[in-house]
Order: sequence, then structure tokens, then C-alpha cells
Amino acid sequence: MDQIVKAAMRKWPTVPHCYGWLALDARGDWYLRDEPTQAAGHFPRPKGSRIEHEGLREFIERNYEADARGCWYFQNGPQRVYVELEAAPWVFRLDEGPAGPSGRWRISLPGERQARYRAAWLDERGRLFLDCDLGFGLVHSLDTDVAALAIEAGDWQPRDMEFARMPAHFGYVLRPQADGPGS
Repeated sequence: MDQIVKAAMRKWPTVPHCYGWLALDARGDWYLRDEPTQAAGHFPRPKGSRIEHEGLREFIERNYEADARGCWYFQNGPQRVYVELEAAPWVFRLDEGPAGPSGRWRISLPGERQARYRAAWLDERGRLFLDCDLGFGLVHSLDTDVAALAIEAGDWQPRDMEFARMPAHFGYVLRPQADGPGS
């Protein structure tokens, strides 16, 4: 977390939390969801306005973490902005190469962080999810070719699980609510 964010939290410790205004889709894109968008329905339909400013995306990703309930949030100075998730808290990018901590397969998170593979899961739609040392996430759709190579090589052996069971099983909340963990 950025030092300036930590300082703001100490200075203004009672700023209320924010819900419904920020979302992460299944391709790793961030969306702002104003009141009319929220009134039109739950994320991901409608999504809202995609955040395209690279510096803002990087700031969000540096200050992104989960609370004890499994609700993910962006710490925006003194305010905790809870994030609605389309699929998972992370969207992993994959690459084949010797530099990754998972051996031959590099699993990347925003900010050039590398994750270590633990297990793979397929949902009923054929989407591939990974459980890694840095968390649980969906494999980006552009990287399914690399994932297929890892599976064909026998390095990853995905197990089946219905998507509806994943949030509870892996300890995260898709739609945080002020009155409880929600889902």
C-alpha cells in the first residue's frame, strides 16, 4: 500500500466506506459505476465507465486488498472503496518462460508481481481459474493458449467446480455489501 494512503488513513480514520462504485471484470479491466449505472442493475451488466488512465489503474492495483470477510477493496486515501467482482479477485496473465516462480509458466499479477501455482479449476463455462500463493484468480482469456500448454504438459491438472461455489470455497465475495459480506 502506498505510504500516502497509509498517512491519509491515520489522519482521517472515520471516513465511511464506499460500495458499488468500482468493479473488476473478467478481463482485468476496472470500471467506475456511477449512481445511474448502479440503478440500472448489478455488475457486470451494465458495467459502467472503463478506467483507461494507466496511472489510476496502477494506483488502484497497488492499493487493492481484501478485508477479513473476503471483500476486496481499493484503499483510496482514507476511504475504502469496495470492489464488485465479475469472476475473481485477480485476473492472471500467463507466459511461458524460465523466469517465473512456478517454473516454466509465469503467472503475472498487476504491478509485475509473479504468483506461484498451487492448483487449477475449471468452471461449467470452461473458464480456467488458478489458486496461487498470492490469491485466487481467473486466467485472462487471451492466455488460454499458454494455459493449454501447461495442461498438455501435465504441469497443471484442473479440477471441476461450479462457479457458484468458488467464492465461498476460495474465500472471496463477488458483491460486497455494507450490511454484511453479501455475494
